Amino acid sequence: MATTAATETMQAILRPRYGSAHVLELGEVGKPVLVDDGVLVRVRAASVNQGDWYGMTGTPWFARLELGLRKPKSPLLGTDFAGTVEAVGKDVTDFQPGDDVFGGRSGAFAEYVCARKGVARKPANMSFEEAAAVPVAALTALQALRDKGHIEQGQKVLVNGASGGVGTFAVQIAKALGAEITAVCSTKNVDRMRSLGADRVIDYTREDFTRSGGRYDLLLDVAGSKSWSRCKRVLAPRAIVVLVGGRKGSNRMLGPLGHAIRMWLGSLGSRRKAVFFVAKFNRDDMNVLAELLESGKVAPVVERSYPLSETPDAIRHVGEGHPQGKIVIAV
Repeated sequence: MATTAATETMQAILRPRYGSAHVLELGEVGKPVLVDDGVLVRVRAASVNQGDWYGMTGTPWFARLELGLRKPKSPLLGTDFAGTVEAVGKDVTDFQPGDDVFGGRSGAFAEYVCARKGVARKPANMSFEEAAAVPVAALTALQALRDKGHIEQGQKVLVNGASGGVGTFAVQIAKALGAEITAVCSTKNVDRMRSLGADRVIDYTREDFTRSGGRYDLLLDVAGSKSWSRCKRVLAPRAIVVLVGGRKGSNRMLGPLGHAIRMWLGSLGSRRKAVFFVAKFNRDDMNVLAELLESGKVAPVVERSYPLSETPDAIRHVGEGHPQGKIVIAV
């Protein structure tokens, strides 16, 4: 049940159809409706994820079953945000107008969002742009390591694709949970991985981690660059491979899901497991992230900030390039 009507308008990035970055435009839409269990947030900053590139292009094609077959069901785009609470629904007791928050809600490339479960108080030691860089990537890393990888203190963990948004958080969160970390990245990111706490760094331009001779209890596969037959060379007898990404590749029907399916099929009949998942927003985990950020154990790596009007360039950079950390949108 709504408590206010969407009678005012706001600026937002709109995608009237699928395509490359040129289809995006800055326009006006109605402000989101405040619901009884929601908080209306004035967005100060947002950040870009790979999912935004997929949502813009409408690929892989199977995703259109949810996004919209011929054109997007919603013209809005974006998920990560940080901002200030402007109003709260009548059932909300833990936030009030004026609170600074961060979280995730579809349509975040806009001046306002109405959030429900995926919101928490912004750590006081972080700017809005830093906080906006956290939600999807850090939540993915946390749930992948803790819930799917069942990480334990002292385990050996390898992060393949450590320099991107999910990877930089995964290295720090795994370290905070007491694991021994090996990070796989390119030459230009080696020093950064060490500064984030990696115990060992493998430069994939010079060394193949599947021939490194190591044995890992948990492999977090963000890059999706190696097959099951190659990965299993470095897996402990009961190791878990958690798949959270992959190359876009030429398969427009399945995209990176094709790699996840091949890895899962390869693991069948083995004591080693390959699991794929998509992170889910919930307030408890957002509060866990807030505590890690406040303690200084985890910090976002922000490569660059764009103004809202240049969001198409920001998404193009994430989709076509190799970001070193997170790309942020200043609203």
